[in-house]
Amino acid sequence: MARHLYKTSTPNTRNRAVDRESNPRNHLIYGQHRCGKGRNARGIITARHRGGGHKRLYRQIDFRRNEKYISGRIVTIEYDPNRNAYICFIHYGNGEKGYILHPRGAIIGDTIISGTKVPISMGNALPLTHMPLGTAIHNIEVTLGKGGQLARAAGAVGRLIGKEGQSVTLRLPSGEVRLISKHCLATVGQVGNVGAKLKSLGRAGSKSWLGKRPVVRGVVMNPVDHPHGGGEGRVQIGRKKPMTPWGYPTFGKRRSKKRNKYSDSLILRRRK
Repeated sequence: MARHLYKTSTPNTRNRAVDRESNPRNHLIYGQHRCGKGRNARGIITARHRGGGHKRLYRQIDFRRNEKYISGRIVTIEYDPNRNAYICFIHYGNGEKGYILHPRGAIIGDTIISGTKVPISMGNALPLTHMPLGTAIHNIEVTLGKGGQLARAAGAVGRLIGKEGQSVTLRLPSGEVRLISKHCLATVGQVGNVGAKLKSLGRAGSKSWLGKRPVVRGVVMNPVDHPHGGGEGRVQIGRKKPMTPWGYPTFGKRRSKKRNKYSDSLILRRRK
């Protein structure tokens, strides 16, 4: 039990002290430094439309699920400002506490467990090699022991579609089919809050609370700011194809994927 001493701001708080129970989540929640406005070390904006937003506390999520063969009970299902999925606060049998992603359909009081040979039940984490074909999974590891990196957004779900040798074949939420080591861990089920993408913010201020600044069309800019800019009144872009602000073709040409990446040999079918 901790004792809280008040600062003297009113006669009621002078020499006032109360006993207050410490928050069991204190070691799992901490502040984070936000760079803001999408600037790099030189102060140049490299990611547009970022800035502002409400302050956030980071919840430390257990993506590794390394509490082997220790069952845990879901105590609360909470909102996390840093992701669109909900999170579950877990009390483990050995006294440890932690956060995990909320599996779809899980309710308060449900029990979860992780290990190599555990039941194929919603919220349980186990290696891919011990799962039957067709299992719906999320929070999938790419590197053994690093923790889940794939299928972590709200409503995301992957599917185990094949096993061969030391690898298994997965279909990811993007439609990509790829190989992953059979010893990597994954969590059974689908991530909750499936209707997150259907949410309507309703007004521009709600968008700014999320740290996203307004987006302006290129045709209303000046020529110095965008290739589509300039002209008198409402005019066409004046080019055969739409361009990005930096003069590259847009609408149909992907430039985000790195060429000759080390994992290209593991991808059997590209994403849609």
